[in-house]
Amino acid sequence: MGISLILLIGMILMLFKVVPILFKPNMLNQVLQNGELVIVTRNSATTYYVGPNGPTGFEYDLAKQFADSLGVKLRVVTNDNLNDMFNMLKNGRAHFAAAGLTITEARKEHLRFTASYMEVTEQFIYNNQSYRPKNINDLNDGVLEVIDGSSHVESLNKLKKNNPELNWITQSSIDSEQLLNLVEKQLIDYTIADSNEVALNQRFLLELRVAFEISKPKQLAWAFPKNEDSSLYDKAMSFFWRNLNSGEITQLTEKHYGHVDKFDYVGNRIYIRHIATRLSKYLDMYHAAALKYNIDWRLLAAMGYQESHWNPKAVSPTGVRGIMMLTLHTAGLMGVKNRLDPQSSIQGGAKYLDQIRKRFPDNLTEPDRTWFAMAAYNVGYYHVIDAQKIAVMQGKNPNNWLDLQTTLPLLAQKKWYKKTKYGYARGWEPVKYVTNIRRYYDLLEYQLSQDEKKNKKDNDENDAFSILPSVL
Repeated sequence: MGISLILLIGMILMLFKVVPILFKPNMLNQVLQNGELVIVTRNSATTYYVGPNGPTGFEYDLAKQFADSLGVKLRVVTNDNLNDMFNMLKNGRAHFAAAGLTITEARKEHLRFTASYMEVTEQFIYNNQSYRPKNINDLNDGVLEVIDGSSHVESLNKLKKNNPELNWITQSSIDSEQLLNLVEKQLIDYTIADSNEVALNQRFLLELRVAFEISKPKQLAWAFPKNEDSSLYDKAMSFFWRNLNSGEITQLTEKHYGHVDKFDYVGNRIYIRHIATRLSKYLDMYHAAALKYNIDWRLLAAMGYQESHWNPKAVSPTGVRGIMMLTLHTAGLMGVKNRLDPQSSIQGGAKYLDQIRKRFPDNLTEPDRTWFAMAAYNVGYYHVIDAQKIAVMQGKNPNNWLDLQTTLPLLAQKKWYKKTKYGYARGWEPVKYVTNIRRYYDLLEYQLSQDEKKNKKDNDENDAFSILPSVL
């Protein structure tokens, strides 16, 4: 009797252990119940970073859209070591990796990839002041360093089969952007990076050059752990197909990459010099105007550079003048009596941009609203309205800057401007105007962050020196 009772109790206890497992919610339901989606990513310009206006980056924005579609909060965990990142997925410490990961056959053995959102090539990077290799066998005794666990290592292993003398060093304690910085400073000879990462960083690291590409185009995607529970993965796939078809991912790509397609070495060099020698004189003026009209001061300063290169005495052949290049008519409307006075000009330019921005309807959202306003600042509000009407004629989205970039230049073609109310305009100019300002903004933001890091380092060193015991 005693043995039967013990067996019964044992079976009941086993049942209590098994039942929760049988009825454990799948991963999607766990996310919904907990109200939190956890991603692991890298700190980089292409993935995730904290900018002056908060968290941003292509991967962050895309993951935030997915979390919003689920009605849950997004929690970001950063890990720049790829092998550690994959272990986090395996151990369930993150739901998926949104880290600019390349789909490879080796990775597919233990990871489940979503639909691809971007195509990149793997580029061989060198410093412009150094020897430029012609191919993978022409390294001239230079040292190649790449990230351990990266797709670049897989590509190099394939190349080594036909190039047995090819060698490289793998790094696990730093990330790919740090390797690019080391090439820029000539502390290492070469590295390999994805083309999207090169495009973003080359604006700031001006000596970086692409020698050649080491692979055919490859696909980037999110990576999920490869297990029996595919509920969250399936939901992510639905999200991707919906956003790919709707153009949301194209719009996001334009936001982060649409203004970085061309690299201007000389122009960027001059701009960095002008940040140091000219901008400081007008910083307080830009700060004050930006605060008054709720505009990011960096954007307003970038706009001023596009207009006049921060020259308060600038005058154009058409009569616009001053640091913000106001017309006489606009200056009068904004209450600016002296266009050559930098404070008055900056206040007038900010006020005018703010007024234009407010004229557009509420369904025109940011950041497109600001791009539209800047285009109107350049070419005129009603020409932008005409370009919107052409967008409607062509079945495009009139409130999408990506689409407006294609219709504004049509205002110079008789076939199209004769259908508009306000006629001909040099419509390609506002497209270039906005693109340049966005580039200047990014470079200014980067330069300011570098200055901040340098100042912090100098202060830390001074503090450390101040607490050293006196030897006198």
